[in-house]
Amino acid sequence: MMACFVHQLRLFFVALQFFTRMPVPRWVGFDPQWLSQASRYFPAVGLVVGAFAALAYALASALWPPIVAVLLSTSTTIWLTGAFHEDGFADTCDGLGGGMTRERVLEIMKDSRIGAYGAIGVVLLLAIKCATLSFLTQHTAITALLAAHPLSRLAATVLIWRLDYVKAEGKAKPLAQHMSALEFTIAVSTVALPLAAMLWSGLLPWHAAVAGMVAIAAAAAWMARLFVRRIGGYTGDCLGAVQQVSEAAFYLAVLALASCGFT
Repeated sequence: MMACFVHQLRLFFVALQFFTRMPVPRWVGFDPQWLSQASRYFPAVGLVVGAFAALAYALASALWPPIVAVLLSTSTTIWLTGAFHEDGFADTCDGLGGGMTRERVLEIMKDSRIGAYGAIGVVLLLAIKCATLSFLTQHTAITALLAAHPLSRLAATVLIWRLDYVKAEGKAKPLAQHMSALEFTIAVSTVALPLAAMLWSGLLPWHAAVAGMVAIAAAAAWMARLFVRRIGGYTGDCLGAVQQVSEAAFYLAVLALASCGFT
């Protein structure tokens, strides 16, 4: 039992090391096979990133206006993740915007340079996220950050579980092996348990959670269908794009409820 727990903890740290800049204990070590199993803890990494985002926002909002607090919070997450998902979103915009064939889309996405579609897309996406969060109350913004980061990463994990990885090589290939139903259940539980605690404690209103999850599901489903139609599956850049768009969709849904007087 203890050995199983230690192995699962090791897999979490492997995922944390892969998706963020955060240091991990030396005892974790590394084995390529562990990386292929670590995708189950992709959403759990979102809990860590969301906690840092919420903390940065809470501290900054005590000193500066909401828009400054949001910008500092967003900067914190970008630094923490090395802009890993933003880069994937930009590459996806370039590929889908500039490529007419499957081969050309994949070729453009592989290019490390950012084109016009990617630059415009990532600027607009960041602007949407920051503007949306800045219009929320302090409490609502903090709870939205805590919920959106893990839920959006769970949405990206669905692609690993259900779709095919379409590149022979790539930054996400170690994570893109077949994900079993048990592994996906673990991924869901790492989000469901903290979310349930937030709902039970009243920290997150249930209607905000439901609206946000519906928005994430709709955004992720639309993007997954687009990826299958254009390239036959997903790449690592597609995972980043789903995470970013799903995160923004959650904030937009929460703000829509707030504008209607429901939060």
